[in-house]
Amino acid sequence: MTDLPGTHESYWIDTTPQTSHPSLDTDLDTDVAVIGGGIAGLCTAWELARAGLGVVVLEADRIATGVTGYTTAKVSALHTLVYDRLRSTRGADGARLYARSQTDAVEHVAATVAGLGIDCDLERLPAYTYVRDPAAAARVEAEARAAAEAGLPASYVTETGLPFPVAGAVRVDNQAQFHPRKYLLGLAEDLRARGGRIHERSRVTGLREGTPCRVTTEGGATVTARDVVVATHYPVFDRSLGFAKLSPHRELVVAGTLPADRDPAGMYITQEENKRSVRTAPGPDGRRLLVVTGESFLPGTADAGERFRRLADWTAEHFPGTEISHRWAAQDNDPTDTVPMVGPLHPGARHTYVATGFGGWGMSSGVMSGRLLSALIRGETPEWAALYDPRRLMSTVREGGGFLRHQATVGRHFVGDRLRTAHTDSVDDIPPGAGAVVRSGGRSCAVYRDEEGAVHAVSARCTHLGCLVAFNAGERAWECPCHGSRFGVDGQVIQGPANRPLAPRDV
Repeated sequence: MTDLPGTHESYWIDTTPQTSHPSLDTDLDTDVAVIGGGIAGLCTAWELARAGLGVVVLEADRIATGVTGYTTAKVSALHTLVYDRLRSTRGADGARLYARSQTDAVEHVAATVAGLGIDCDLERLPAYTYVRDPAAAARVEAEARAAAEAGLPASYVTETGLPFPVAGAVRVDNQAQFHPRKYLLGLAEDLRARGGRIHERSRVTGLREGTPCRVTTEGGATVTARDVVVATHYPVFDRSLGFAKLSPHRELVVAGTLPADRDPAGMYITQEENKRSVRTAPGPDGRRLLVVTGESFLPGTADAGERFRRLADWTAEHFPGTEISHRWAAQDNDPTDTVPMVGPLHPGARHTYVATGFGGWGMSSGVMSGRLLSALIRGETPEWAALYDPRRLMSTVREGGGFLRHQATVGRHFVGDRLRTAHTDSVDDIPPGAGAVVRSGGRSCAVYRDEEGAVHAVSARCTHLGCLVAFNAGERAWECPCHGSRFGVDGQVIQGPANRPLAPRDV
């Protein structure tokens, strides 16, 4: 998609140095092994090292380059329209605990930045959830009341800094935004100074629970640890049953500079127009960087190219003069009952923990996870531990609708995709730069033809639970619509829960 504006890379990654921590090539013993080097994993490891425990972080690629490197990077306790729903499903106490834990994370980031002297463009600004449709204003007003009752400094307003009118908005003051990579690289530096170890290009493929636990990497090295934390965004071990309670979605991002006098001076989000999220950051030459997110879709069900165009057109319409320099895509997992799952990995777990299901709010929830998991590992129980406990039972009120919708979607793809005899009749029908699923030799093959005409074929069955992948031409990747695993055109894993590549095929 060369006609799309901007380079296809995250601004956060493009403006920070690449890390080069060694891969794990020898067996190790430690107190805690943390699987995943995103915000949840690094925050957990740092909190544990700060408490004097030995920690090893195992990252499949480079730290803070997965989901965390492609975030919008708002650090806020206002999560769209969550409080009115929490009040009805978890009661007033549940809503208050959610607000308190997320606010604690926001303030903890600010304190950590000050304490470590991390230069990460931290700014304290109001956060808004808005609607433009007058018919939706009552729902936003109810959210403002629920958020205020939960303890947030929330108010209902009809005026914002956006360059267009709104019908109503929830406003919560003194929230935060930052450069996530700069923050986490600063945290990683302090983690290593405290004796923590970071190993990149060390994909974990095995976990044996016990006393102690043992974690095995793709290269065969083993880490023996008393406790293990799985912080891989989508859990790579199915024993957590996360695949039954997590629904993945992708969102697109465009970023570019605009004149400082057009800065909307806040962080904004709406579910309208298939979601629109707006924030700014310090940019070059006295300008501001505008970051616009939206166009949500299920992995494997849409071509990102046209959606990028829609997002860029929306940005040009509402923020004229913006010079788009970067575009990228983010992926999140929505828990079917709204609340992230942070705590013991499964009902029988004694020394294994998980952090997942952040629902698009991974910055505050990742920091919260680090504080919660480090406390549990150290034998403490924060007041909001039960709220986030992954072992919580599903109830019809809390989770039934979302759970059943997610299972119906997975079943439709798992079964329905197989009933089609072929997605494309022949490899010859695939043009350069495109990919399609083709039936060959009785097997479904994911076939990509590069710009030079060479064909690259791999198995079309996701190595997680066997759903058929689909091609995303805008990002040139194979995506699983069931649980969000993503693979390169060569079959290598880009994003889990799959941890094995798609097998090569001869077509």
